[in-house]
Amino acid sequence: MKAIRDILVNNDLKVRKYQTVGNSTFIDTDDNRYVIRKKGNNQGVLEYLNSRNLSVFPDIIDSNNDYIMYNYIDDNNIPEEQKMNDLIGFISYLHSKTSFYKSIDEAEYKRLYEDLSNNILYLKDYYNDIIALIDSKVYPSPPEYLLQRNISLLFSCLNYCEENIKVWYEKVKNFKKMRVSLIHNDLRLDHFLESNRNYLVSWDKAKFDIPIFDIYKLYNKYGNKFDFDELLSIYKAKFKLSDDELGLFYLLINMPTKIEFKGNNYNMCIVIKNELARLNQAVSLTKATIKS
Repeated sequence: MKAIRDILVNNDLKVRKYQTVGNSTFIDTDDNRYVIRKKGNNQGVLEYLNSRNLSVFPDIIDSNNDYIMYNYIDDNNIPEEQKMNDLIGFISYLHSKTSFYKSIDEAEYKRLYEDLSNNILYLKDYYNDIIALIDSKVYPSPPEYLLQRNISLLFSCLNYCEENIKVWYEKVKNFKKMRVSLIHNDLRLDHFLESNRNYLVSWDKAKFDIPIFDIYKLYNKYGNKFDFDELLSIYKAKFKLSDDELGLFYLLINMPTKIEFKGNNYNMCIVIKNELARLNQAVSLTKATIKS
C-alpha cells in the first residue's frame, strides 16, 4: 500500500473513497476518478505502443516501480453487437500497425504442428473413454446424456482437425518467415472501452505472435453468441489474412475443448450446451469458407 500512497501524495490527491478489484484500485476524489493498477510483466509492451504512436491504452498519469495510475474511463453504453464489431475493427487496426515478418527455422512450425496433433489424439482418446463410460450406464445423468446424444459433433470436428492439420502443415513446413503482430492475448468486451477514443486495457498477457490467435481466443469466448462470419469480414477488410493463417484459425476453432464433469448437473448442462453451440458455429464458418 505504500507504493499506492506515494502516487496519491505525489499527485496531491485527497481520497474520498476507494475500492480494490483484483489488481486494480479505483480511487474517487471530489473532482475525478482514477485507477491504480499493479504493473504486470509487460510494461515494455506499453512503451512499444507509445513508441509507435499507438494510443490504444489509457494515458498514464503517474507510475512507480510497482504501480501505474490513469484516469478512469467511463465506457459508453453501446449494444454488445455494435461493441463487438468495433472491437474487431480496432484489433485488426492494431495487428496491421504492428505486424512484421520474422525469420524462423523449420522447427517453429513443426513444434506447433506436433502440439496440435498431440492434442487432437489426446482429445480423441479422452472422448472415446468418456463415451464408453457413459454408454455403460443404465441411467446416465442429464449432462452425460446431452454429451452422448451429440458426441458425433465432437468426433466430426476432431476428424476435420486430424485431416486438415496435415494439409496446413504441408503449406507452411518450408516457410522461412512467419508473420507476427502484437496480440493482446486476452480480448474481452469488458477490456474494450469506447469513450472520447477507443481503449484496450489489461495488457498483461500481450506478446508478439501469430495474429489469428487473438481472434481464435475471442471466438472461444463469444463463438456461441455473435455472428463470426460477419466479424471475420470486418477484420479481413482491414487486415487481409493468408490462406495458411485462415487454415490455422479454422483448425483451432474446430478443436473441441476438454469437458470435465465437475459441479452440479445444471451447470454441466450449460457448459456442454455452450461448447456444442461453439462447435456448431465453427462447422458453419468452415463450410461457408470452403464453398466460397
